[in-house]
Amino acid sequence: MSRYRGPRLRIVRRLGDLPGLSRKSPRRAYPPGQHGQERKKRSEYAVRLEEKQKLRFNYGVTERQLLRYVRKARRAAGSTGQVLLQLLEMRLDNTIFRLGMAPTIPGARQLVNHGHVTVNGKVVDIASYQCRPGEVIGVKDRDASRKLVQQNLQYPGLANLPSHLEFDKIKWKARSTV
Repeated sequence: MSRYRGPRLRIVRRLGDLPGLSRKSPRRAYPPGQHGQERKKRSEYAVRLEEKQKLRFNYGVTERQLLRYVRKARRAAGSTGQVLLQLLEMRLDNTIFRLGMAPTIPGARQLVNHGHVTVNGKVVDIASYQCRPGEVIGVKDRDASRKLVQQNLQYPGLANLPSHLEFDKIKWKARSTV
């Protein structure tokens, strides 16, 4: 199956807080469904599956994409979990979200797919593009693109900017440092 397009708040209720998936917060504190309020003892498998699903839904990747990222992380030197998170964090859609140019990762994905984002001065419309250190990420020089990003920058989702990104709000350009 492809990327999840169903109700995002249901996923947030089931898996817990996912800041990249939705800005909304659930009214009910228990999981959705008929048996949501029942207490269950979590097996080891259930805990691992839930963590994998959190990654998948938060970053908006398919099962196959996540498997490729895990294989790439295993080949790289260092802790597999740390490298996996680095790979996911350096995706273009996630970088746009972390900069505050979009309210959620799906919103950032839409900005990228519609051609509002440039990398090193060239329009990149692939959300899974891996940003490398030193690349300059900017907004396309069009009124529509700038207006969209300006609206989103007024209400940033995550207030703190990660340490591996530098953002110039005047020129609307960002640079990845690590």
